[in-house]
Amino acid sequence: MTLRFENETCSGCKACQLVCTLHNFKEINPSKAMLNVHGRFPAPGKYHVDVCNQCGECAEACPVEAIKLEDGTYIIDYDICIECLICVDVCPTNVMKVNKEDNTPYKCNNCRQCVEICPRDALIFEQEGA
Repeated sequence: MTLRFENETCSGCKACQLVCTLHNFKEINPSKAMLNVHGRFPAPGKYHVDVCNQCGECAEACPVEAIKLEDGTYIIDYDICIECLICVDVCPTNVMKVNKEDNTPYKCNNCRQCVEICPRDALIFEQEGA
């Protein structure tokens, strides 16, 4: 499953970011969200959301193979991760983040909370090749 963004329907409300951090970090802190909402100014009312497309570039770059594909989602194995942060540097969508508290990388785990909360159906999970 891949998360896809429909830019024509996004209102920029950022509910996706709020629910992401609430679900994954038990706090409301949009700066920690595993997706980014950007206004496309000067075009008023136009937004873009950067989301993980599960491309696997982070896994390919990991020198210790700490990022593995599990059921269509790349997951970080923190028992193996050496916190080199190469995965963050190579992420083409800039959604690999660094936890400032312990310097570990993190990324979307496809929890789907953002899809469920989006009031305008701007975020959609779809099967590969659909």
